[in-house]
Amino acid sequence: MNKLLTLQDIDLHNKKVFLRVDYNVVSNGKIIDEFRVRASLPTIKYLLEQNCSIILASHNGRPEGKVVESMSLRPVARLLPRLLNRDVAFFDDCVGEEVSQEAEYLRAGDIVLLENLRFHPGEEANDKTFATQLANLAEVYINDAFAAIHRAHASTVGVAKLLPHAAGKLVQKEYDTFEMLMHKPPRPYTAIIGGAKISDKIEVLDELLKHVDALLIGGAMANTFLAALGNTMQKSLVEKSNFVDALKIIKLAKTKKVKLVLPTDVIVAKKIDSKQRGRIVPIDQLEKDDIALDIGPDTMKAFDKTVAESNTVFWNGTLGMAELSAFAKASDNLAHTMISSDAQTIVGGGDTAAFVDTQDLAEHFSFVSTGGGASLELLAGKKLPGIEVLLKK
Repeated sequence: MNKLLTLQDIDLHNKKVFLRVDYNVVSNGKIIDEFRVRASLPTIKYLLEQNCSIILASHNGRPEGKVVESMSLRPVARLLPRLLNRDVAFFDDCVGEEVSQEAEYLRAGDIVLLENLRFHPGEEANDKTFATQLANLAEVYINDAFAAIHRAHASTVGVAKLLPHAAGKLVQKEYDTFEMLMHKPPRPYTAIIGGAKISDKIEVLDELLKHVDALLIGGAMANTFLAALGNTMQKSLVEKSNFVDALKIIKLAKTKKVKLVLPTDVIVAKKIDSKQRGRIVPIDQLEKDDIALDIGPDTMKAFDKTVAESNTVFWNGTLGMAELSAFAKASDNLAHTMISSDAQTIVGGGDTAAFVDTQDLAEHFSFVSTGGGASLELLAGKKLPGIEVLLKK
């Protein structure tokens, strides 16, 4: 098992640190997810204990190399002092003469947040000149942005190659958790995969079947499995082009003797809006124009039973259209089933992490990942550029 360079592996005392964080949480000038900001605090506090000065850097949104005011990180600069109980400065850019001069004057205990890295095309291009400009601001590089660690960008790879580097506490915890899931999970190990599209998760499902004892499928993704098996899913979201993939997963589960649980009943409505209450129907009895929007109570009981028999449970992807309360019941039920079990419970980033956080349940799980795409790529057995550069050689 490969080991990451950690905060204990490098000299941090009195150093000026470039800390790559994931503050991709601002939409139209408002913070929509404090969870990722709070997840960076343990590393920031550790660096302050080492008398470091800290330069925080993050991307936000997809401004495509241009300044887009609604994607500015300024709202995060206003939030951080409240979370840290100390001043945090904000720089209007992330490179340039003015930024360099201001960075020169930073002293132990000072914290500054740079403006959105993606306001410069050099960030996503992993441009060497841009990476050098960022690296010149500091003496040490720490990456604590797990949700961006699958990107080969200037701030995730380029800067790391130019400075003494290590993983932050969050990245270390994320990496160790997913290494455990891949190599030594307490058994029985159950994975619950939901979300909208099977096409997004084929590689993950393929890889998971090498490791899990049970695989439970929910969300709109389950519709494609059910339709591939011959069920008429009416107006539900179905990816016909992925029928072959779905049948391959079903066959592989049988070959590997993995318990595969698909929905036997679903909650349906004729249209998608917040006024719909939904009806429970068996999967072979959907009426014309029905849309499956959540898994049903019989399926939930089967999920609950499997979770209760497990020692490790990994969940990625809500089980229904959880942004509408009528179709969030299965996801809410699963969250409570997981936190009341004795198993190690891990939530895999993205919408699922946001869901358990908005329900104020995040702290009751063994671990809630901050990375959607990054966690799925790790589980699919891929090498992530931002991780590779932090491994002990």
